[in-house]
Amino acid sequence: MNLGKLAFWRKSPEVLDTPEKIAQAVGYGYDTYTGRAVTSQKAMQLTTVFGCVRVLSESVGMLPCKLYELDGDSKKAATSHKLYPLLSVAPNNYMTAQEFWELLVACLCLRGNFYAYKVKVFGEVKELLPIDPASVKPKLVDHQPVYEVTWKNGAKEDLTQDQIWHVRTLTLDGLNGLNPIAYAREAVSLGLATEEHGSRLFKNGAVTSGVLRTDQQLSDPAFDRLKTQFEENHEGLTNAHKPMILEMGLDWKPVSLNLEDSQFLETRKFQRDEICAIYRVPPHLVANLEKATFSNIEHLGLSFVNYSLVPYLTRIENRVNVGLLRAEDQGKYYSKFNAGALLRGDLKSRYESYGQAINWGILSPNDCRKLEEMDPRDGGDIYLTPLNMTAKPEANGDAKKKA
Repeated sequence: MNLGKLAFWRKSPEVLDTPEKIAQAVGYGYDTYTGRAVTSQKAMQLTTVFGCVRVLSESVGMLPCKLYELDGDSKKAATSHKLYPLLSVAPNNYMTAQEFWELLVACLCLRGNFYAYKVKVFGEVKELLPIDPASVKPKLVDHQPVYEVTWKNGAKEDLTQDQIWHVRTLTLDGLNGLNPIAYAREAVSLGLATEEHGSRLFKNGAVTSGVLRTDQQLSDPAFDRLKTQFEENHEGLTNAHKPMILEMGLDWKPVSLNLEDSQFLETRKFQRDEICAIYRVPPHLVANLEKATFSNIEHLGLSFVNYSLVPYLTRIENRVNVGLLRAEDQGKYYSKFNAGALLRGDLKSRYESYGQAINWGILSPNDCRKLEEMDPRDGGDIYLTPLNMTAKPEANGDAKKKA
C-alpha cells in the first residue's frame, strides 16, 4: 500500500456523457420535483442544513474522547495505550482530534458513512487517514465487508475491514448507512428553491413592484432603450427609491406582491423546521427562537444532548471498541466521550446539586472540585453519611455479636 496516495481525496472527474449528468453539473436534475439537483455540497448551501451540520459536528468535536481501562470495579484512563493519543490528541499528522471528530460527524450528516484507512504498526493502529465517502463502495463478500476504494488516479482496490474503519448511521442492510440528504432531497430542494425565489424577487425589486403604462405605441428602438434604461437605473435593491424620469405619456402604476410571492416566507419557515427535524436539532440552535422561551430553553438543550448527540457518540464509541481495538483488548478497554460539560446547568443550580450530593454522601468535596476542574483540597475526600439514615444502635450491637 502506497501511503503517499492516502488523503481525503475525491473520485476522478466523471465524463458528462448523458443529458442527466449535464443537467446535474449545471445545478439541475431529474431527482426532485423542483428540478434542482440535490447533492451534499449543494445541500450545505442551504443555511439550515449548514447550521444543523455545523452544530452537530462542532458539538461532538469539542467533547474529549478518551480510552479507559477496566480494573475490577474501577476504571482509569489508559494513557499508556497507543490508541489513547489518537482519540484525544491527534489521529494523524495533519489533523487534531477535534477536527477529526467534526469531519466524521459531518460525513455522517451529509453522506451517512465515514471511512478512514488504518495505518498499523505491529498490529496496532498508529494513524487514521480519512477517505472521501464518495470514493468507497462497501459490499459483503461471504458475509465479510469488502470496501472498493477508488484512488485519486482512478485505480480501484478492494480493502478489508482490517484496513478500513467504517462508521455508519442508521442502516437497512447492516453495512451501508442511510444518506440523510438523499432521503430528504425533496425537503432540501424545496428549501433551495424558496431561497432562489426570494433572491430573484428582491433582485428584480422595481420590476415586480409596478408596471409602466402608456396609451401611445412605442417603436422597437424606443422600447429597447426604455427597457435598458429602466433595468440599469431602477432594477435591484441598490436602485430602490430612485426618482423616475418618464416621457411620452408613460405612467407608473404600483403593484403589490401577490399572495404566492408573499407566502414563500412561510414556506421557508416550514422548510427550516422540516430540516431541523431530519437532524433532530432544536430550532433555537440554528437561530430560530420563535418557539423558545425562558422556561423551555434549558430542556431543549438537554434534549439536544440526549436525543441528538448521544446517538452519534455511542455509535462512534462502539465502532472504536470494535474496529480499532485488538481482539485481546476488547472488553478490557473502552472509549468514552465526556458529555458532562454539555449537561451542566447554570452556576447556581450546579452548586446546589453539588451540595445535595455531598450531604447525601454521593460525592465528596474533591469529586465536585474535580468536576469544576479545581485542584483537590486536604480533607476533601471524606464521604458524609446523614445521621438520620444510619442503622439503629441496637441493630449495630446485634450485628457485632453475630459477627
